[in-house]
Amino acid sequence: MKRTFQADKRKEAAIMVKKMYTVTGLPVEAEYSDREVDELFLPLLDKLNHLRKEKGERLIVFLSAPPGSGKTTLSLFMEDLFKELQSDYTLQSVSMDGFHRPNSYLDRHTITRDHKNQPLRQYKGVPESFDAEKLIERIRALSSQEKVQWPTYDRLLHDVSDKTEQIEADIVLVEGNYLLLDCPVWRELNNLSDYTIAITTRMNELVKRLVERKQKGGTTQKEAEQHVERTDKPNAELVLNHSQPADQTFILRNGQFEMLI
Repeated sequence: MKRTFQADKRKEAAIMVKKMYTVTGLPVEAEYSDREVDELFLPLLDKLNHLRKEKGERLIVFLSAPPGSGKTTLSLFMEDLFKELQSDYTLQSVSMDGFHRPNSYLDRHTITRDHKNQPLRQYKGVPESFDAEKLIERIRALSSQEKVQWPTYDRLLHDVSDKTEQIEADIVLVEGNYLLLDCPVWRELNNLSDYTIAITTRMNELVKRLVERKQKGGTTQKEAEQHVERTDKPNAELVLNHSQPADQTFILRNGQFEMLI
């Protein structure tokens, strides 16, 4: 697969590659260095293109990472970057967020925390708040159907949307927190992927990013810190400490990605 642009020309124009996306309902500027693009992302896309050619049919790729690690932004950037390459194939990025259980379900169910039954909705984002069986069914459909309707999540309503996204690309990049989770039911997902990518990082860097992200949504610093401590941090620890190994792992360090060796 040949690139349609040369790295040296791009470096002359800018040190950083920047893109604007909407993530969790908020505008986010994705900013990646030339080193990240040339040494990490382009070789990865070359690899996926080669694997798709070898397989001869749709390639299913997982990008698993803890909350706050930039996985959604990265997956969108990878989709855009792939479009700039000369390839016979297409790549589409999709999220597992559409497999959140509806708020009506979360309101009727509880989860045990600190030896007490707590409303599941208060802990939205934990594995129990997702419909893992439905996710498995849809990923299996990706392997057998040319076009697949994929559920989506409405960040304005904070609930599952009635709208679906049509998936028909040659390479499907699925991003989410728990795609490599080494737990019952979730463990079955790994058998459905052709290639897996993970992002790891230090917890203190994640917490800082999560608090900042929550504040951008309109909460105070104290509210953001309480929310992260109650939900996001335990979820991140679960992903970092109880996920199956990926085929390729990036480490997020000081806001930039490196290859984990």
